[in-house]
Amino acid sequence: MKSPATVYLIPSFLDEEGLNALPAYLLQAVQESEVFFVENERSARRFLKKIWKEMDIDSYPWYVIHKSEESVKQDFLRFIKQGKQIAILSEAGCPGIADPGQILVAAAQEAGVLVKPLVGPSSILLALMASGMNGQHFQFHGYLPIESSERNRRVKELESVSHKENSAQIFIETPYRNLSLLDSLLKNCSNDTRLCIAVNLTGKSESIQTKTIEAWRKGIPDINKRPAIFILQG
Repeated sequence: MKSPATVYLIPSFLDEEGLNALPAYLLQAVQESEVFFVENERSARRFLKKIWKEMDIDSYPWYVIHKSEESVKQDFLRFIKQGKQIAILSEAGCPGIADPGQILVAAAQEAGVLVKPLVGPSSILLALMASGMNGQHFQFHGYLPIESSERNRRVKELESVSHKENSAQIFIETPYRNLSLLDSLLKNCSNDTRLCIAVNLTGKSESIQTKTIEAWRKGIPDINKRPAIFILQG
C-alpha cells in the first residue's frame, strides 16, 4: 500500500554564521524528503549541503516556488498524489512566514495531507522577543510602500494604530532601502515613540536595540545593506 504524503516545512538559517540556531532534528526530515520546493534553489542547495555534507544534491527533483506558480502547484499536487515526502524551504527563516511557500502549504491543507512545521529561527519573532514591545498584540505588515509620500503616510498610520491599540507594528525593507525607511520613521514619528531596529539576527554582528525616535535621531545606526526588522510602538 502506498504511504501517504508528508509535507515538511524546513526552516533555513537567517545568517550563514547562525547555523547553530537550527535544531539537529532537521537533518532527519531532509533525509526523508524525496522532492524539494524552494524559494531560491541556489541558497537552498548551499544550506542543505551545510547540514548534510553527503547529500547527493543533483539526484533530487527541484522546483522554485515563485516561478510559474500555478504550474509548480500542479507539480506539488502530483507528488502528493504519489505519496511523496516533500520538503518546502524558505530562502531564510521559516517557510510560509513572509514567504511564497504559503501557496503550497495552502494546497497541502486543501489536499488533507500531513503538514509538519519544523522549529527554526523567525526574524520576526526573534526581533519581537528582544524588543521589549507588546508581544500579546502585534501586527506584521511586510514591506511598506516604496514611494516616499506613500511611505510617510503609512508610517504615520502605523504609529497612530500602535498608540491607540497599544500594539507593536512590525515591518521589513529590502536592505539597500533601509536608510530611506529609517529617514521616514525619524521624520514622521513622535519623539517618544519607540522603535526597535534588529539587524543580522543570529549572526556574529547581530544587533537589536530599542530606543525612542528622539534618541535614534542623535545617532543613525549602520544598517545600510544589512537585513533588518523594524518594530514601532507609539
